[in-house]
Amino acid sequence: MLTAVLLDLDNTLVLFDETAFYLRYMERIVPFFEDLLPGEAFRDRLLRGIRALRKNDGQVSNQEFFMNVFCDGVADQRHAIWERFLRFYETEYDRIPVNVQIPAGLEGVIDRLQQRQLKLVVATNPLFPRIAQEKRLAWAGLCADRFVLLTHLANMGYAKPHPEYYRQICAMIGVPPEQCLMVGNDAINDMIAGSAGLKTFQTTEAGVIDYRAVTKGRDVREGLVHAADFSGPLAQVPAVVARLMA
Repeated sequence: MLTAVLLDLDNTLVLFDETAFYLRYMERIVPFFEDLLPGEAFRDRLLRGIRALRKNDGQVSNQEFFMNVFCDGVADQRHAIWERFLRFYETEYDRIPVNVQIPAGLEGVIDRLQQRQLKLVVATNPLFPRIAQEKRLAWAGLCADRFVLLTHLANMGYAKPHPEYYRQICAMIGVPPEQCLMVGNDAINDMIAGSAGLKTFQTTEAGVIDYRAVTKGRDVREGLVHAADFSGPLAQVPAVVARLMA
């Protein structure tokens, strides 16, 4: 019996060049912190903090874990730094140029899943505050209130591709992993949900985008790519759901 569907965001619900976007993101955010931290020092701390989230073991939230790493040696500035992050996302994030495409049939997919009384989760990598996740969700023309959960920096204690990220979601929504379907484009970050007991559907629309380039340096040795139970364009998800619910 299928009870919940988890949906990745970047290059699943909304298609865009992640590498180009995050280069522009760095161009905007580095000078925004110039009076608190010199450019290269800020860039280094940001990247170390984000990469370190893969090691979080759920003892603390990703937000606390990230800030512990980012503020190492500058703990006296911790409050000011976090407030600056929030102000950046409130005022500057929308000004970053981005060209997005919407997967064919997106609105209909969400409608059909909701009609089946399924719990829907936006299972986007929780590396950023809620406000940033909501703004990217808005690129797809979607609001967070259509979902029972949107994962973000403050409400998760794991990050992709940790299998416990998916188990934590299942616990939060009260649904066993075997009653969940994870939908996403990434053979590593998303399809690893299968090792946590979820069914998996790998979307194909982002195939023309080198979405792994944004994670340059990530260990992608053979064996870390996980086979999907199903694959195809996002528009095929309702048909797969119907099969799983039959």
